[in-house]
Amino acid sequence: MTQVLQPPDWARPKGYANGVAVRGRQIYVAGMIGWDGQGRFRSDGLAEQVRQALLNVVAVLAEAGARPEHIVRMTWYLTDKREYLAAAREIGAAYREIIGSFNAAMTAVQVSALIEDRAKVEIEVTAVIPD
Repeated sequence: MTQVLQPPDWARPKGYANGVAVRGRQIYVAGMIGWDGQGRFRSDGLAEQVRQALLNVVAVLAEAGARPEHIVRMTWYLTDKREYLAAAREIGAAYREIIGSFNAAMTAVQVSALIEDRAKVEIEVTAVIPD
């Protein structure tokens, strides 16, 4: 069971949780980028790369018997903050479709580049399958 940590006098965050508390088997997913399982980019668009990166996260989680609702923490590395904000609606729709709820503690950071030149986003995940 996941407990969302929300101090009562704080404004509710939009699109993430301030913190979560869980018990169980931990799964750590390396940074997933927007290429497919064979290492091919299908798009240079940020929203499309986010969609693929999230699908990649779900595929890795499945190998441990975990599902998207087991995600407790996400760190997003983005190469362009403005592009992210401009695509927020499309990214949010993909997130809701693939991951579901916004109960994970999240951090998003703009970086100057990622190791793969065409990559615009990299997403790391921690998941916990409850006891």
